Amino acid sequence: MADHERDFDDPGLLATLHTLSDAQLDELGFGTIGFDADGIVRQYNATESRFARLTRERVVSLPLFTWVAPCMNNFLVAQRFEDAAAASEPLDVTLPYVLTFRMKPVSVVLRLLATPGPRLRYVLVRHPS
Repeated sequence: MADHERDFDDPGLLATLHTLSDAQLDELGFGTIGFDADGIVRQYNATESRFARLTRERVVSLPLFTWVAPCMNNFLVAQRFEDAAAASEPLDVTLPYVLTFRMKPVSVVLRLLATPGPRLRYVLVRHPS
């Protein structure tokens, strides 16, 4: 399956994301933000850059929930990652959401993905067509 054809809803997507290069992430048809256990953005794909109008260079190495996307710094998104990490449990949640930072409000679907341990965690963003 080509990278751009990977499905947002694929149950095995998290394992695949851990193996993709930045160039392969850029081929995905949905926004992809990878961040570490400290909340620092380490991966930011071209799809998300295009929709959010933030360049990869501007975003990588910044805290996701306080600098890049403070509109996600709440119990629906950021706290779910914290709760999963504290319980050493995997996280795979899909939810409707409204993004409001640096743009007019836009309805999206988020998928929150994480596994216990040091690997990257992901916020995936399916933007309206």
